[in-house]
Parts: sequence; C-alpha cells; structure tokens
Amino acid sequence: MRRKAGKPIEFGAKLSVSCVDNYVFLYKISWENFNESCHFKEQVEKYKETFGYYPESVHVDKIYRTRENRNWCKERGIRISGPKLGRPPKNVSEEEKKQAHSDECFRNAIEGKFGQAKRRFSLNLVMTKLPETSITSIAITFLVVNLSKLLRQFLSLFLSLFTNNRTGELIKPPFINFDYTLNNFYVLKLIDLSENSWSKVA
Repeated sequence: MRRKAGKPIEFGAKLSVSCVDNYVFLYKISWENFNESCHFKEQVEKYKETFGYYPESVHVDKIYRTRENRNWCKERGIRISGPKLGRPPKNVSEEEKKQAHSDECFRNAIEGKFGQAKRRFSLNLVMTKLPETSITSIAITFLVVNLSKLLRQFLSLFLSLFTNNRTGELIKPPFINFDYTLNNFYVLKLIDLSENSWSKVA
C-alpha cells in the first residue's frame, strides 16, 4: 500500500539500493512490504565493508530520518541529509539553505537511476513468474545499468586519447591522469589490481 496519487497499490518486489558515484548497489529485494528505515544501519555497514570506511554523508528520503538513525550516524561522524527533527527554525541561514538544496540535488541521483532502469532496461516489465527468476532479472538489470556507466567512462577515456578540441592533435600524456582513472575504478571495486581481474559491479 503506497497511497500515491493514481497508484494507491503497487505490486512486485520492493528494492533497497544505494548509489555511489553513479554506480548502483543492490542491497535488498523482498516481496514483503518492509520498512526501509529498519535496514539503514546494515546498508551503511555494508558500505564500510565494501570501501573500508564510513561515508562522509548519506542522502536519504524522509522515511530514513528517524531519531535512532540520526543518533547512530552522529556517533560515527556521518552527516545525514534533511532538516533536523522538531519544529523548524524561524531563521535559516543562507548556508543551510544552500546545503539543503545541494543534498536534495545529490539525492535525486538514485531517483534517476530507477527511472533509467525502468525506461531503458525494462525494470518495470519483469515478466518472470517465479520469485527466484524475478530476483535474478532485477539484479541483472542493475548490473547492466552499472555496465552502461562503466562503458561510457571507458569510451570517454578512449576518445580523450585521440581528440583535442583546441589543436586537433593527439593529447600529450601529461594531460591524462591514468593513475586517477585506474584508482577510481579500483576504489569502486570495479577492478581488482592485485589479481588483474574484474570483480562484481552490482
């Protein structure tokens, strides 16, 4: 029961995902109408397990901003987006307004990923009947979303090797930071430098 305008009831699996540097990490798929805020801590801990540290900030929907989750984030030095609990202050500084707007724009990335998965990769057209096959279909959809992002990055890097808008000549090596690009893929767990092999993207 969602009680949305025009869609009071929704059918299908319920997903809990996170978005890190425009890559989507699928955390939970369930056929039950679970409360997302109950799994907030586990999802942040999963982030730490993957990257080795807690995020500087988390940008979440209103349902996640419970008192318990706020206190948990405060103990670990994590800034959680959104207004504070209680009565809103009468005077809000320009810096706080700017931060709130920036947080909301940042959080919209995950909404865009859902839209992309539905429009381009048929997430809203899962036709499998069994729960197991449906879960596999959903997971593969997000895998393809991440692969499309990775492909665009490789394509941009490849074109940058042969294109220079100012001179039309080949770009000289000092203008390309290969170490930064490679380290970025390594930090996101997209490439394993120790084994020189690809690891899981989603």
